[in-house]
Amino acid sequence: MYTLSNTSLHDGWREAHLGHWMSQALQRFDARVLSLMSRNEEVPLGLSNLAARGRLSASHIHITRHLALEGSRLTELARRAKMSKQAMGKLVEQCEAWGLVTRLMEARDARARRIVFTPVGLAWLQAFRQAVAQAEEELRAAVGAEVATVIAIGLEAYAA
Repeated sequence: MYTLSNTSLHDGWREAHLGHWMSQALQRFDARVLSLMSRNEEVPLGLSNLAARGRLSASHIHITRHLALEGSRLTELARRAKMSKQAMGKLVEQCEAWGLVTRLMEARDARARRIVFTPVGLAWLQAFRQAVAQAEEELRAAVGAEVATVIAIGLEAYAA
């Protein structure tokens, strides 16, 4: 039987490791992006209100990050976002109800559907781009340009 010593139970290592800090940083970054988008005048009022009330979450950003401009099939979108097809399907349904995306029949396969941005979704995507740029600038201001560059290079290398 395996037992942990009292020191290993109370040393705080579970909240003081790189994975924890990356997770915290991503949550903070995504929350800031959504906050900026909620105040963007180019975002339709209904979507701004959803973002301001916390109804839009980092999960919804997966569609914004991973949906190809020419559209994507659900399985492709889920794979890119590293989510199950069922979970992505629920997000797509919500985004479809909010007018961000629509499903079109595939020209080559009438059974398949391609998810594409609507004009409202494209405005949302532009607001997302602006919010990400501002959040990145805020990160640079908070930690310094050199540290921000090292973080970006390091994370890119680690993710590859």
